Amino acid sequence: MTADEVNHFVAYCKKIQPQSQEEIKRFFEGVVSFPYDKELLLQAYLFLNIKQIFPLCSELLLFEKSPIADYTDLGKCDFVYLTSLGQILIIETKFIDTEATGATERKRRNKHRNKVFEQVITLKSRFSEYWNIKLEQLECAVFTTDPEVAWRGNGVNVVTKSVSMDKLKYWRINFQLTELEALPQYNKPLA
Repeated sequence: MTADEVNHFVAYCKKIQPQSQEEIKRFFEGVVSFPYDKELLLQAYLFLNIKQIFPLCSELLLFEKSPIADYTDLGKCDFVYLTSLGQILIIETKFIDTEATGATERKRRNKHRNKVFEQVITLKSRFSEYWNIKLEQLECAVFTTDPEVAWRGNGVNVVTKSVSMDKLKYWRINFQLTELEALPQYNKPLA
């Protein structure tokens, strides 16, 4: 991938994802207060902690968009980042309920684990073909609430990261408290 190819792809991303990084940040901060969608809460955690989880990420290029023009039937990427090394990192997220018990839930977890890897590997391949980007210039990662996915990435060249459901809940509560404390009326002295 040359600098021109990167610039061409970044320009395309800015056209279909015109929101600024600050606007996207405000969106995710709002998500934390209304965790009606656990997957979206997981994505908010990832976005708001990206430097700790994936330190090389420098700029979000796409969120929940197809990297292949308007062909959403070919799959949407949860996140596509430009890295400080000039590479493209595709990240798929999956909220996996690790607290549910029983045989059906074990099968469901395994299905989710397999699906998230299948998604990111397929997207990497399609991405490479469509944008004529060498596979070694594309990195892919999976971010879930299930630490069991860690070993699955080894043989397929997928970086795996996770956050426990307990840590995600704790983070959400503390994030909300921090946001509340930042409000001017919250810090007013009592009359």
